[in-house]
Amino acid sequence: MGMTTPPRTLAEALRARDDESLAGLLRARPDLLNPVPGDITQLATRAGTRASVVRALEHLDKFALQTAEALAVAADPAPYETLLGLLTGDGRDDGEHRDDAGAAIVDALPGALATLREQALVWGEDDRLRLVRTAREILAPSPQHASPTGLGPTVAEATSGMSPGRLQEILATAGLPATHDPVSAVSSLSALFTDRARMGELLDTAPAEALSVLDRLVWGPPYGEVTPNPTPPVKWLRDHGLLLPVSTRTVVLPREAALHLRAGRAHRVPEPRPPAVEAVANRDPQAVDSAAAGQALLAVNTVEELLKSWNGGGPAILRAGGLSVRELKKTAAALEVPEQVAAFWVELAYAAGLLASDGEADERYAPTPAYDDWAELPAQERWAALATAWLAATRTSGLVGGQDAKGRALSALGPELDRSAAPEVRHRVLALLAALEPGAAPDPETVLARLRWERPLRGASASAGDTIDLRSRIALWTLNESELLGITGRGALATHTRALLDTGPAEAAALLAPLIPEPLDHVLLQADLTAVAPGPLERPLADVLSALADIESKGGATVYRFTPGSVRRALDAGQSAADLHAFLAAHSRTPVPQPLSYLIDDVARRHGHLRIGAASSYVRCDDEAVLNEILADKRSATLRLRRLAPTALAAQVDPASLLEGLREMGYAPAAESAEGDVLITRAGARRTPPRTAPVPVPEGPPLPDATLLGAAVRAIRAGDTAATVVRKDTPEAPAATPGALPRTTSAETLATVQAAAMTGSALWIGYVNADGAASQRVIAPVRVEGGFVTAYDHTADEVRTYPLHRITGVAELADDATA
Repeated sequence: MGMTTPPRTLAEALRARDDESLAGLLRARPDLLNPVPGDITQLATRAGTRASVVRALEHLDKFALQTAEALAVAADPAPYETLLGLLTGDGRDDGEHRDDAGAAIVDALPGALATLREQALVWGEDDRLRLVRTAREILAPSPQHASPTGLGPTVAEATSGMSPGRLQEILATAGLPATHDPVSAVSSLSALFTDRARMGELLDTAPAEALSVLDRLVWGPPYGEVTPNPTPPVKWLRDHGLLLPVSTRTVVLPREAALHLRAGRAHRVPEPRPPAVEAVANRDPQAVDSAAAGQALLAVNTVEELLKSWNGGGPAILRAGGLSVRELKKTAAALEVPEQVAAFWVELAYAAGLLASDGEADERYAPTPAYDDWAELPAQERWAALATAWLAATRTSGLVGGQDAKGRALSALGPELDRSAAPEVRHRVLALLAALEPGAAPDPETVLARLRWERPLRGASASAGDTIDLRSRIALWTLNESELLGITGRGALATHTRALLDTGPAEAAALLAPLIPEPLDHVLLQADLTAVAPGPLERPLADVLSALADIESKGGATVYRFTPGSVRRALDAGQSAADLHAFLAAHSRTPVPQPLSYLIDDVARRHGHLRIGAASSYVRCDDEAVLNEILADKRSATLRLRRLAPTALAAQVDPASLLEGLREMGYAPAAESAEGDVLITRAGARRTPPRTAPVPVPEGPPLPDATLLGAAVRAIRAGDTAATVVRKDTPEAPAATPGALPRTTSAETLATVQAAAMTGSALWIGYVNADGAASQRVIAPVRVEGGFVTAYDHTADEVRTYPLHRITGVAELADDATA
């Protein structure tokens, strides 16, 4: 009583766990839930598949992975003391092992082993630790490949194809007693390499050059090439079994010898503790928040400026999807940023659902209806929406300009930019920054070192077309993008970002709001035909001013310049000269300069003097001298003009091209309709149909919630009960082979179910659902009528109704099973 039998299989080890432990396994390895295993045996089988084990190994930190690698090179099973010795060494200090490392390993090993046990990669008691077979195959060395520890195969594995005569020669040279049993010969050689004293004596007789060869092989790779006539040092090592042949030209340092040379350690540098993230500067937190707030406002304005420039329909979409290089360059020039930064803003707008394809035959990008709602929000809420979208997005703008697996260029908004690891890396980088003191700016190299320690295997792998260490690249992009977006200020995490990570966007926006200046309702007009906006402007004012003037410079204060072209743009949008004078007078804190008034009146006087229509197109003007001047100008040759009447010219280009051509020549024509009315060309408001933001590409199955975990554990337990329950063996219903469905006739099934309903006893049944999936269940029948049985299903932990014709057979439970 009270004694427990050690588990013999992984299934038995999982069966002995409590529900909380099983839920922890499913939480750590959610791929095991799809679909929910029918019982513990299925769960153990699925947990041992190669794909699932590789995924689990990729989520281990550096020390947990080193622990698994050490178990892979140990005997199976291995006691805890052997595992500890492989990580700490046998006490012989070789000058590379720090004195405090052993204590750190002793402290960290129980936690690493608990992680491996929780994820079902290791099972068994401390005196018989077993690494699951698939993990051992992945991590352990073989005669052809070294393990991640750099160790080669054992003596037994390396000599498996060696002739008995050659084994005798090695034994004789090494001074070991001869034996005609190959197994005894291998054991003698292995015992020599694992005997500290005898191995030391053997190495004392080795030539210095031979020891140099061993130094090159000891930490891996353990393989070397030899010539048909090896040098004396190599020959000495080969004759004494310290180098064993793998092929005619390849030799290997056996694992037992390497471990002696390594002082018993499986790893050159065990890393039980994560590297610390160090700060390169400590800044004033208020200065950090102010800098981040300024950048956050600039980010909002940049996205708005981008979408305004595409308001009437953005660039065309490539046939393969995305923006062309030329369009990206134009966008970068318009935003006055490098192309890589422009790609970031474009991708951010797309991820936030503010930008999408219009779906037309001539497909172009355009703002979505969601953009109009976003633009009406306060600046802090617009920033919170952008930051939230960025955190969750799997699209990675840093890849733009690179190549995919087929050598094709990756374009902004293209289809190959999703990297499922991006959200997790972004959150982890920001969490590391949040762990520092407020105002501390981290050293990027220490951030990368920490990330590599936390996910060493995933950091060393890359998707098709990527170079090695994709996670590190995403981390560096995260640090740069955080500064652009106002997540950080001067390299340190801002206070509003901490709130975004901890409590959500509403709290972050509330903390950011006091740091953003209130929108202004005025500008300062100057005599040099410029206007200065000393801060952000109210939206109606900014919209009109952007049509009336061109932005000359940005920053804390925005400078607008009035030009004939910008004034004509406002007149084309339907404004009159009187409207423009009234607008400037109402919104300027300084008197309207006379040169600006003259400019508006002069452009308005000439605006519409020329009229453009469709003939292909035509020009008409009451002033014949103006038309004569146009015809005489050599720049009009490309328009192919000819006179139709004293006041009309015909052109061989479309009206839009004619309008643009005459404007480039310095005229101010206006377009007119077929009725002769002036066409007002307002700023377009082209919108896509309603679009949702792109859904991030998940990295593996989603993490299950507590409800799903609880239901899954109950189903697995119940299925295991059904699979392992003891059944009565009767002539009418003989006990079935474990795992097989019971088989009885329809009459026997009906009679047994009716009897169980009357006595309230439980039954074991086989059931095939409408999809043809078979399962075993334990039920307690309550009612039998109309070809259906209503019963409490212990497998599903609920009352269900089953058609009798889908029950393959029934069996009563043994008395001890129902007690």
